[in-house]
Amino acid sequence: MNKKICIFTGARSDYGLLKPLMKLIQNDADLRMQIVASGMHLSNYYGETYKEILSDGFCIDREIETLVGSDTYVGVSKSMGIGLIGYAEAFRDLNPDLLVILGDRSEAFMAATAAYIAKIPIAHIHGGEVTGGAYDEAFRHSISKMASIHFVASDSYRQRVIQLGENPNSVFNVGSLGIDNIFNMKLLSRDEIEEKINFKFQHKILLITFHPETLEKKNSQDQINALLKVLETLKDTSLIFTMANSDTQGLLINEKLKEFAERNSNSRLFKSLGSLMYLSIMSLSNGVIGNSSSGIIEAPSLRVGTVNIGGRQRGRVMAESVISCDADDKSITSAILKLFSPSFLDIINRVESPFGRAGAASSILRGIKSFDFNKSEAKRFYDLSINTSGLEIKVDHA
Repeated sequence: MNKKICIFTGARSDYGLLKPLMKLIQNDADLRMQIVASGMHLSNYYGETYKEILSDGFCIDREIETLVGSDTYVGVSKSMGIGLIGYAEAFRDLNPDLLVILGDRSEAFMAATAAYIAKIPIAHIHGGEVTGGAYDEAFRHSISKMASIHFVASDSYRQRVIQLGENPNSVFNVGSLGIDNIFNMKLLSRDEIEEKINFKFQHKILLITFHPETLEKKNSQDQINALLKVLETLKDTSLIFTMANSDTQGLLINEKLKEFAERNSNSRLFKSLGSLMYLSIMSLSNGVIGNSSSGIIEAPSLRVGTVNIGGRQRGRVMAESVISCDADDKSITSAILKLFSPSFLDIINRVESPFGRAGAASSILRGIKSFDFNKSEAKRFYDLSINTSGLEIKVDHA
């Protein structure tokens, strides 16, 4: 077989999820793995997380720098344009048989665009999801339309990809790769974490990541100010922050986080914790706060509650342990009080993740190896039949 499988990664978030799959591909005699790293991975400001890829024993075949140092709408668009040029050149040189893309970020969208034009088949992971407060929503569905094979995290996401016109025979519910990490990693102990980050935890621990809501009219500054106002009132609580990503107004949020951490000794801000440290702290925490997808996907499997703030993750399938609230101080306060309440512990103890258990990486590997690499015809739109009332949708298998 000896097929070249190219993994695209543009940020700490997608790499942490892709890592178990990458290990399987690397160790498969029938496949040859290539890695294209881009976006925040190569930025000193965001922690140069490409070094984590190398320390995990992988070889990066191409590094594509894209960030222009601006988080305005124009700056983000310029970064996307630079990325498209770099990805096109990289795929020309590497000539992969299949490109693997996870998620929905702008870097992933441009990588998919370059591959699609170059007639390189795309395997898309985590399609079909809805995040109503971020422009990632449109990028995700656009990547799905360019992809030839889909690996989704739930049955409802599978139905949504099919609704986009994708053939059901190419859409597989494998669960989430994030669950693989939880069950396959040996997480660090409290003492090990405290020694590695040189920080002594207080009685309670909160893990906090807050990204911009790029499709909302609400101001990111007002939202982060409301969150920090509430967090500053908490007693005997350690606050572990990770930086916002490179979306519009991400720099503003990070400056606010930096100022907060400098004046509050119970707080620490990290550019990136790495997947092992991040999940280890999550496992010990009393809750995940903010609007990161990790609070939706990974936290329930660790029996950790989540306060999901604002609209960035609006529309995702959520476990019972996720408390959603508006991005104002009154709503955030109420949600955190619920998180800390004794009655909420009952919910935490019985919660079931809607994203399955470990095994996603193995399922995706099987799907990749069974892919018809010799198929030359262009993919076709798969039509659905819709009744006249518009209330029912059913797959037309005719």
